[in-house]
Amino acid sequence: MNPLPEPRPRLVPRLRLKTGDTIALGPGKAQLLELIGQYHSISAAARALKMSYRRAWLLVDTMNSCFRQPLVLTSTGGSQGGGATLSAEGLKVLSLYRQYEKTVAECPELAELTAMLNDTPET
Repeated sequence: MNPLPEPRPRLVPRLRLKTGDTIALGPGKAQLLELIGQYHSISAAARALKMSYRRAWLLVDTMNSCFRQPLVLTSTGGSQGGGATLSAEGLKVLSLYRQYEKTVAECPELAELTAMLNDTPET
């Protein structure tokens, strides 16, 4: 019986959108946005990513300052506790970013570059 051939290595693009020297959006920030949308909480999203609340807050602050409208809206605590939600702008930016990732991952140039890879890359 012949062993299955090793799968060909593939290229995986990691897209970062910069404004000046600041990363406005990238894979980690997009994931943070998705989790804030899911949990309605920056702290819960940070825990899910195993990062500190401060780090998550700084990433949200950077994203909010890079775009014309804030991507994440927050409310302070009270009897019900605080929370966070994605703004309409945040939902749109996240959707466009995910569409952009998909387009790049499916582009013929990436397939052509992948075909040019060594079968066994050096580590």
